[in-house]
Amino acid sequence: MPDIVLSSAVRDNLLSLKQTADLQSITQTRLATGLKVNTALDNPNSFFTAQSLNDRASDLTKLLDNMGQGVQTIRAADKGITSITKLVETAKAMANQALQTSSEYERKQFTAQYNDLLEQIEDMARDSSYKGKNLLAGAGNELEVIFNEDSTSNLTVDPVDFTDTSLDDGLNLDDLDPGGTGTSSFNLYGGTTQLTLTGLQASSNLSDLGDWSVGDVVTVTDSSGTTNLSIGTTITTVQDYVDALNEMSGVHASFDEDTDSITIVSGLDNPLYVSKDAAGGGTATDGGATGGTTSTLAVTPLSSTATLISSGGFQAGDTITITDGNGFEPASLELDDETTVSDLVTFMDNVKGLDATFSGGGISLIGEVSFSISSDNVDFNRMTLGSATSTVDLAAAASEFKTDTDINRTLQAINAALDELRSAARQMGTALSTVEIRTDFTENLINTLEVGAGELTIADMNEEGANMLALQTRQQLSSTALSLANQADQSVLSLFG
Repeated sequence: MPDIVLSSAVRDNLLSLKQTADLQSITQTRLATGLKVNTALDNPNSFFTAQSLNDRASDLTKLLDNMGQGVQTIRAADKGITSITKLVETAKAMANQALQTSSEYERKQFTAQYNDLLEQIEDMARDSSYKGKNLLAGAGNELEVIFNEDSTSNLTVDPVDFTDTSLDDGLNLDDLDPGGTGTSSFNLYGGTTQLTLTGLQASSNLSDLGDWSVGDVVTVTDSSGTTNLSIGTTITTVQDYVDALNEMSGVHASFDEDTDSITIVSGLDNPLYVSKDAAGGGTATDGGATGGTTSTLAVTPLSSTATLISSGGFQAGDTITITDGNGFEPASLELDDETTVSDLVTFMDNVKGLDATFSGGGISLIGEVSFSISSDNVDFNRMTLGSATSTVDLAAAASEFKTDTDINRTLQAINAALDELRSAARQMGTALSTVEIRTDFTENLINTLEVGAGELTIADMNEEGANMLALQTRQQLSSTALSLANQADQSVLSLFG
C-alpha cells in the first residue's frame, strides 16, 4: 500500500496537538500532586536539593521528641525542688515554733514532726522522676539533650541527690535524736500515833512531868538510824519537842492542848520508834507520860481513796509542782484536807508526756521527757529519818530540740539547705530555659527547611491552573486549525468531482 501523504498544514496541526497534550499531562500531574518537581527527571538540581533539606528537617523533627522529653524531665525535677523547698520552709517554721515554747515535751513533739518532714522530702525527691530519669536522685541520672544531627551540639544536665537528706553534698539535714523515755516511782505510806503529856500545855516544861527529868534523852529511831533529844538541852518545852519532831524527815507532829497529847503522822516506809530513858534521873517512858520503854508508830501503804494528809509527807496547803528538764512548769496542785491519792495520780497523769499509775501504795511514772516532782513541804517523799532529798526525779534522754542552742543549730542547717535548693532551682531553671529556647529554634529551623524545600518543588496552583486553561484553549484552537486544514484538502478534491 503506498504511504499516506499529509499536507504540511495538517502535520503542523497534529504536532501542535501532541505537544499540547504532553503539556496538559505535565500540568495535570502538578495539579494532582501539588509539586512542580516530582522526580529527579523534572529538575535534578531542585529535586536533590529539596530532598536534602527535607531529610535534615526529618532528622531535626526526630530530635524534637528527645528535646520535648528532656523538657518534661527537667520540669519534673523543677516541680520536685519547688515542693521540697516548701517542705523545708515548713521545717524552718516548725523549728521557730519550737523556740516559742520552753516545754521540753512540746519541743520533743516538734522533733518527731521534723523527722517526719525529712522523710517526706526524701519520698518527694524519689517521686520526681520522668520516664525513669530522676534529676533529684543523684549519680546515674545525668540527662543529655542533643540539639543537632551529628550530636555536636548538646546539653548535659547534672543531677543532685535529695533522696537522702543527710548527704553532705545535698541538703545536709540529719534526722534529730527524738530522745528517750525515763521511769521513776515513789511510795505513799501513812501511820499515826499519840504521845500523851498529861497536864502540860505547849509552853510547859517537859520536866514538869513526874517521870521526866533534865538530862533524860528521848530517842527517835527508824531503819536509817537514831536521833537523840536531850531534855533541858535539845528540847525544854512541849513546843520544843513538837518542833524537834517536825524537823525530822517524813514526820509531822502537832500538839493538842485539849487532849494534852502530841500526834505524830509518819510518811516513812518503815516503823518509827520513840522512847525516853532515865539518864537524868527520871523514869523510862514511851516518849510520853506513859510508862514503858517504846512507842511504836507502824505505817501501811496508802490506798487510792486515802487522803494525802494521812501521810507525814503531806499537809493541807502544800503545793505539788511538776517541772520538766527545761525548768518549764506544766502543772501544779494545791492540796486540801480532802485531796486523795487518786487525785494526785490523776493530776500527774494529766500532764502531757507523763504517765502515772498507782498500785500497792506506789506511784509508777513513765515520762517521755525528764520531769521533777517536788513539794514546798520538805517532808515530801522522805522515806527515812536520814533522807536528804524530797524530789522525785525522772530522767529521760533529751531530744535534739531540748535547748535553744539545739534548735538554732538546726535552723542554721535549714537555711543552708534552702540555699542549696535555690542553687539547684537556678540550675534546673537555666537548663529548662536553654532546652526550651533550642526547641523553639529547632521548630523554626525545621519550618525554614521545609519552606525552602517547598519553594524548590511545590507548584504554584494558580499558575498551573492558568496553564491548564491556556492549554485547553490551545488544544481547542489546534483542533480547529486541523479541521480547517482538512477542509482545504477536500476543496482541492472537489475540483475532480
